[in-house]
Amino acid sequence: MPRDKTASHIRVDAAIRAEFLEKGFEKASVRSIGQRAGMTSAGLYRHYADKEAMFASIVDPVIAKMDEWMQRHTDRKYPLADKDSDILFDETMIDMIKKIVLPNKEDLYILLCRAQGTRYENFIHDQVEKYQPSLKDAIHHMRTLGYSVTDISDDELHFLLSAYVTAIFEPIIHDYPDDMIEHYLDTINEFFMPGWKKIMGIDHDRR
Repeated sequence: MPRDKTASHIRVDAAIRAEFLEKGFEKASVRSIGQRAGMTSAGLYRHYADKEAMFASIVDPVIAKMDEWMQRHTDRKYPLADKDSDILFDETMIDMIKKIVLPNKEDLYILLCRAQGTRYENFIHDQVEKYQPSLKDAIHHMRTLGYSVTDISDDELHFLLSAYVTAIFEPIIHDYPDDMIEHYLDTINEFFMPGWKKIMGIDHDRR
């Protein structure tokens, strides 16, 4: 009768997470992960092809959840913004952090603080590059609706978005308790939202 590999896979994933959390990608070793999991390196390779695949198995699921949230957020907002501009800000990236990131905080910490030497090591910058086109589209959309949108260059938009995305991940990087993270996120939201609304022209009447 074939053995059920579910239990061993759970044990392997726990060992991988513990190893990367403690040592980071560059100092982690497959051999050490195997020792944590109670198996040989050859046994580990039956679960994952290499150390890079092991790291990806930890961080890719939380990235996918964030991407799904952002896509749903974008798809929902545009049709509603035509009728009510305030709908653009009834849900923000702060909510994404609270709903998606906090339940997966340890994995995101690994992504943000333990990824040196992987393709994820510039994650925050990569997120800014990913989000900027949709933010630029949103600004253009508000202009077409007649709002007094602020003229802003691509560089200026990049600076501001980089500051915002960096800020919302900072409480995770500092590994604060959940209640403190939520408090700091609310502070960040109160600071940035008036600025984003001004750029979108929402603090002014339509032309």
